[in-house]
Amino acid sequence: MARPRIVIVGAGFAGFHAARTLSRRSRGHADITLINPADYLLYVPLLPEVMAGLLEPRRIAVSLTGTLRHVRQVPGMVTNVDLATRRLDYTGPEGAANTIDYDRLVLTPGSVNRLLPIPGVGMYAHGLRGLAEAMFLRDHITLQVELAAQATDPEERRARCTFVVVGAGYTGTEVAAQGQLFTDALAKSLPRLRERPRWLLLDTAERVLPELDPRLSRTAARVLARRGVDVRTRTSVREAEAEGVQLTDDSYVPTRSLIWCVGVRPDPLVDGLGLPSADGRLIVDEYLSVPGHPEVFACGDAAAVPDLTRPGHHTPMTAQHAVRQGRVAAHNVAASCGVGTRRPYRHHDLGFLVDLGGLDAAANPFGVPLSGLPASLVTRGYHLLSLPGNRSRVAADWLLDAILPTPSVRLGLVPPQTAELQVNCEPVPDPGRHAAATSPQIPAGFVPAADGHPPPDER
Repeated sequence: MARPRIVIVGAGFAGFHAARTLSRRSRGHADITLINPADYLLYVPLLPEVMAGLLEPRRIAVSLTGTLRHVRQVPGMVTNVDLATRRLDYTGPEGAANTIDYDRLVLTPGSVNRLLPIPGVGMYAHGLRGLAEAMFLRDHITLQVELAAQATDPEERRARCTFVVVGAGYTGTEVAAQGQLFTDALAKSLPRLRERPRWLLLDTAERVLPELDPRLSRTAARVLARRGVDVRTRTSVREAEAEGVQLTDDSYVPTRSLIWCVGVRPDPLVDGLGLPSADGRLIVDEYLSVPGHPEVFACGDAAAVPDLTRPGHHTPMTAQHAVRQGRVAAHNVAASCGVGTRRPYRHHDLGFLVDLGGLDAAANPFGVPLSGLPASLVTRGYHLLSLPGNRSRVAADWLLDAILPTPSVRLGLVPPQTAELQVNCEPVPDPGRHAAATSPQIPAGFVPAADGHPPPDER
């Protein structure tokens, strides 16, 4: 009997854990192929620490070769899926077009930055979704502070020392919190700079971390206020320019740094499948199978998975769900091949974590609210447990950061165009659906996905 050909698209949280679970269950009795542009799993929750110079980039890039056995890794980007012939097309790293056949397909392409048609954002803003963006922002922030120290014009100096973050969800809040610490340390090393770096955090919601428990929101707001971060709620960007941003409260902020952390949307691959979707996410049943195509499974950010703990809702786009969905998808793929029995996906959120840098964090593991040092210990301990590799290296970097100053070195390895936001935008949301949003703004409550930040049990 021929061995089943199982193809997994994407090596994010869902795809990685689906591949690892399948490789363990198959024990070499299935041909498992993982297609992904990079040869590593990116541990996205620690990207703000790479941006702030606390972690080296390779610390959060976990090698697929070193962690996945009995899995064939194919570098490439999937461009088309032919469901009728069970074949998909992908482009290799050098541009060559290739095809691959499958008996079972697991779609976990993940998500991309969510953009709105706000003038200038696609040209002047930078996101934080990958290592290139984190490395670029680290260099860019360092350069702006250095140039500010050399500037003779007070207005230019103030603009270069101003950093605007749009989106007060997980990523945006952590970027502003970590960024203020980073630039304060840089400023101390530049005696000629007589301007304290200033960070603004914008969101159309009424509070930071609008999707979380208000107690976590209040903790984060206190830390941000203590550090001097200018938090502006019910406010967003109306237009971005090379030398500043026009805000929706009619104010103008001179700046050379606009950081886009609004949220994410499913990968565009989903749109080309011609299958039913909800808010851009591929509709699946409780077994993570695509209706009408029992050989196709989907999970993670790209799938609208029924939330059995909240009937009528879909699971949110977080890494907590992506990790568990990947494991369940693997079990159900194996069951479809005659190994074991399939099971529905069911999971209750067990809490959330927000690392605010230094000794500050906000967390509510199992519903217990924590702040300060206890929350920081829980948060970092959880990250170490959740990392599939590089744990000792990450722990070593954290230890060194606690006793040594962060080096302010610009490596210049990433050109600006590499870290640019994608320019394809979505329509402006209906104001009736987002009461806090009025033409054209960022709707409140966009949740960073498995992009983003896994809650405590998977973070």
